[in-house]
This record gives sequence, C-alpha cells and structure tokens, in this order.
Amino acid sequence: MKTGMATRRCFLSALSLLVMTTTLLTTSDCEAATAEPVITARSALLFDANTGKVLFKKNENDRMPVASTQKLLTALIVCEGGDLDHKVVITQSDTQCEPTKLYLKPGESYTRRNLLTVLMVKSANDVARALARDSGGSIDGFSEKMNARMRRLGGNASNFRNPNGLPDNEQYSTARDMARVARAAYFNPEIRDMIRRKYFTFQFNSGRTTTLKNTNRVLRAYSFCNGMKTGYTDKSGHCLISSGSHEGRDVIAIVFGSNKARVWPESTALLAYGLGLSDEQLAAMHLDDQPPPTTEAAPRRKRSRAKSRRR
Repeated sequence: MKTGMATRRCFLSALSLLVMTTTLLTTSDCEAATAEPVITARSALLFDANTGKVLFKKNENDRMPVASTQKLLTALIVCEGGDLDHKVVITQSDTQCEPTKLYLKPGESYTRRNLLTVLMVKSANDVARALARDSGGSIDGFSEKMNARMRRLGGNASNFRNPNGLPDNEQYSTARDMARVARAAYFNPEIRDMIRRKYFTFQFNSGRTTTLKNTNRVLRAYSFCNGMKTGYTDKSGHCLISSGSHEGRDVIAIVFGSNKARVWPESTALLAYGLGLSDEQLAAMHLDDQPPPTTEAAPRRKRSRAKSRRR
C-alpha cells in the first residue's frame, strides 16, 4: 500500500512539474493556453486521430526498436483476418519466449478474441506468438504479413521480425510509421474495445481465472485516456502509444525511448495539450486507484460484424 501511494505521489509530482513548465497562463481566470510540452524522450509524435494533423513532433522519423507497441500491428492483422471466435490451440513453440507471459500450456485452446484482449491489456509474449503462428503459419510468415500491412498503411521505414517486439537487431520502426498503425487500430472497433479495459479476467482451460491489470498507467490514471499500448526493452527504453478523447476530439500520442519516471507524465502532457485541457480540467479528470472488478467478461462478438523484464 505504501509503495503504491509513493509511486502515485512520484507520478503526480513529475506531472505537476511538467505541466508547470509547459503551460502559459492567459489573463482569463477560467482558461489556460497550453504551450507545447517539453518532451525528453528520444522520439515523440502527437496527432489528431480524426484528421491526421500532426500537433507535435520530435525525431519522428528516427528508426529505433519500439518494443511491445508493435503488438498493435499484430492485433490489427489478426482482427482484420476475422473469425475472432476461432479457437487457437497452443503449441510448445508458442511458449518459448521471455516474460511477460501468460504461461499458456501446449494443448490448451482459447479464442482469438480472448487472446487478443490479453495481448492488449497485459502484453503477454507467448500470446503474441500463438496468434502470429495461427495467422501466419509461423513467426517468419507472420512477420512478412506485418511488413506488408505496414507498407499498405504507407509506412516505409520499418522492419518487423517478430509479433511481440522482443529484441532483434534487424527489427525497427519509427514514431511516424507507428502512428499509421495506431490510427488504424484506434478506428478498429474490436481493438478499441480491448485497449480501453483497465482490467480483464481471463479463464484458463482448467477453470482457474486471473485478473490482469492494464500496463498503461495513463489509462488507469485519467478519464480522458481511452487506451493503446505500452512497451519496454533495455534497448528501446520505455515506450507508450496512448490515445485520448474529449468533447469530440480524438488524439494519439507516441513516446519512444523514454524512462520509467518520464514516460507517463510526458504522455499525459501530450494528450492534454492535444485535447486543449487546462490544469483544472486535468486535475478534475484524475482517477483514484480502484480495485479490479470481481468479474470482467470477455468482449462479446458484435452481431453486426463477423468481429532485464520485457513487455
């Protein structure tokens, strides 16, 4: 409890310092004009999700590892393939990866929909391998699908070698390329439902259940944030693609190559800047930590559609 409270205080203190250094007060008592945030991350991009207009950029074309944020592309490909109620049978090869893992066992079977939700909420690497093998026949086959889909999105500065973002010297992307992925994922209704979940209760074939907490701290901390994906490896640093919505406006922020102390407040500051939120609005939208729900059902198929630790 004390550790959690200390972490929250550090997060809020860092955010308060960042907001104080990036907000320009006007003569109005009720409005604040927010200046461009100061971002220390290696690369960043903020854009309007509806129009595609870039609102902030920093080294957005630099090639770098993007860690588990590339799982958004994995999810996009699997969702676009359809038949999300199809059951994936787990194989031994799926389990051969580093944590974070769900620790699936060979012979177990789960729907694509449930596995995708785990992928978006908890970033399990064994789940990514299972979905990739199911979709592409092999990890290499799925990597080809990832690169082809990125090209169709208009990205030409990426090369993907696996579905989970674990280190590979020949794997890289850019904030600008990943913005294309993030925008497509944001407007995919299946993914949109998965990334908004702060918690998800997964049931194993044995009947045992586990409640997973979303790795996205901005989602858990602010009501205007509605999802997207975290990432971290030693080489990539802390990465976050986050999205936010307020009064009909939707923005997506990308922060790559940050550190644990700065990735959350800097992502929050970018979203607040893009949404035009004042300090008072930001404070009012802060959420207190809440315990996980006792039951969080798997997302239901919509009738209208055929619908070093590293993470």
